[in-house]
Amino acid sequence: MQEGVGRNWGQRETHGIGRALPVVLALSLALGGCFLASAPPDRRVTLPDPPKDSGAPPPAVREHQRILAAYSGTYEDERLEALIRQAVDKLVAASERPDQRYRITILNSPAINAFALPSGQLYVTRGLISLANDTSELASVLSHEMAHVIAQHATIREERARQVALLTRVFDNLGGSDPETSALALAKSKIKLATFSREQELEADGIGVGIAARAGYDPYGAVRFLTSMGRNSDLKPSTRVQLDPRAVDFLSSHPATPERVRVAQSNARQYSAPGSGERDREAYIAGVDGLIYGEDPSEGFARGRRFLHPKLGFTFLAPLGFTLDNTAQAILGVKEGGGQAMRLDVVRVPAEQKLSDYLTSGWIEGIEPNSIESLGVNDFPAATAIAKGDQWSFRIYAVRFSTDVYRFIFAAKKLTPDIDKTFHDAVVSFRRMSLAESSSAKPLRIRVVTVGEDDTVEKLAARMAIHDHPVERFRILNGLTATDRVKPGDQIKIVTE
Repeated sequence: MQEGVGRNWGQRETHGIGRALPVVLALSLALGGCFLASAPPDRRVTLPDPPKDSGAPPPAVREHQRILAAYSGTYEDERLEALIRQAVDKLVAASERPDQRYRITILNSPAINAFALPSGQLYVTRGLISLANDTSELASVLSHEMAHVIAQHATIREERARQVALLTRVFDNLGGSDPETSALALAKSKIKLATFSREQELEADGIGVGIAARAGYDPYGAVRFLTSMGRNSDLKPSTRVQLDPRAVDFLSSHPATPERVRVAQSNARQYSAPGSGERDREAYIAGVDGLIYGEDPSEGFARGRRFLHPKLGFTFLAPLGFTLDNTAQAILGVKEGGGQAMRLDVVRVPAEQKLSDYLTSGWIEGIEPNSIESLGVNDFPAATAIAKGDQWSFRIYAVRFSTDVYRFIFAAKKLTPDIDKTFHDAVVSFRRMSLAESSSAKPLRIRVVTVGEDDTVEKLAARMAIHDHPVERFRILNGLTATDRVKPGDQIKIVTE
């Protein structure tokens, strides 16, 4: 969560919430992207920023600035800049559009994501870079995004979206029509749009594998990276409120990772057998040595249940069993099993407005008036209330801290007194950070080490400053399967403070 906002699209005053929200939606935020896995970042880099006189149209410039704001700006690392630029130059020369020019930005975000603008601006997060294990894997991502630009997918998708929007307005205006028929027709149009997007992704995968192979890279890099991305995603609990967790996400704009892996493998076989092509692992591993891993302390970070934000100067302890995710717009948390969730964001509220009045000012629906109560949280003025949704109950807290108001929204499928107490205990743990806490907040970094004679996966994982599934995360970080072993002399990645 950035100073005053999260890490994405919210504005300073309202943080992206300017009207009454259904309480279910208050916990459901995600930022899209071709390779998004988490999906919601440290030293900073642009490769390079487009100059003001570059001739880029104003909309592209505005979109670039929005993306930088959403992903905590750029990440500066000259070695990575040179490595990525070299890979892109090779890919461009082997592509269907060698005349197309690309500007590349490394985003200062731990999210595993990459995307492109029609203008040729390519973005890749440091989280994605940390997950890849050689240049061919990164090249598979870059060539996929280049394929979107070459095939003009954004323009085609925008036209389809306009058609769906027009259809939506048509059915909205048919006040006398049968609502079930209208809803069915509208749903079908959205499914067609989503299916079209999935087809675009698979087409970009195919084009991208071809570009990478012609550039001399191992075409199976996409298979390895997509596999690692899927395994990494499996370790991350969902922070979305699901109406039916068994339901297939028919409106997903991207194919499921297993499907993409199968298609990528089929595409790669058209060019060569496994083991051919350049991986460039040694140079890549050297390039990511020292890369910041996970969240940027200046934007707030989690250590287990504890969340700390040195820049804003606060910390709190989430309820037992919760996993925290510092996303663009808010800090999200979900309890193992999915029956409880939380969200913390920050907004500006006039100093003269009572917090009890703010709770009923219309920014969230379903507030029970008789549940509103004023209280104090570590000498900070606060107010609380209960809100009810169709399937979830919510405990809301608003805490005034300096010039801002911090909003805790806790959700439970059944809000029992014991669960409500755990929510209360989390809020009263909210406090100012000490100077010592702020000064000692340092980022985690990837370090490349050489495997010793007595080293095992388990021993190396125990050296990592990660306590959540350390062995599995070590394997994923190094592209190792459940049965792979490390060999003396291997260069591998670990995460340390």
